Amino acid sequence: MRRTLPYMAALAAAALVGCAGTPTLYNWGPYEQQVYAHFKNESPVRQIELLEKHAQETQAKGKQLPPGYRAHLGLLYEKVGRGPDFVSALEQEKAAFPESASYIDKLLEQLKAKPAAPASATASATKSAPAPAAAASAAKPAQEVKK
Repeated sequence: MRRTLPYMAALAAAALVGCAGTPTLYNWGPYEQQVYAHFKNESPVRQIELLEKHAQETQAKGKQLPPGYRAHLGLLYEKVGRGPDFVSALEQEKAAFPESASYIDKLLEQLKAKPAAPASATASATKSAPAPAAAASAAKPAQEVKK
């Protein structure tokens, strides 16, 4: 029994050390839920508020935002007509993740090619625009079924 006690203690210690989780590289927070909310056409203003709050908390903790976070936030800024914030967020994404440079540059080129629209017109257009399926069905007259 005395011989096995040190081995059992070492085995228990190894098992407990194995249970310790490694710290994550990025602080994901609500990012995945916000991407899901984006595709469900939820309010971009609310998404921006949540993502900005999480970004501030992450920076206060000295952690890193995940890849795509700033770009997603930038696209939300563009959706509500906040062009300068859009450009700033994309530049921050490019600085944090240089491998995204070609994609970010393409988005910035598209912004330059796009005619400027007033922020109020952009915001009202996103609120009042019907869903694509609804718009398509409204545009087509009902067809009669022949028997």
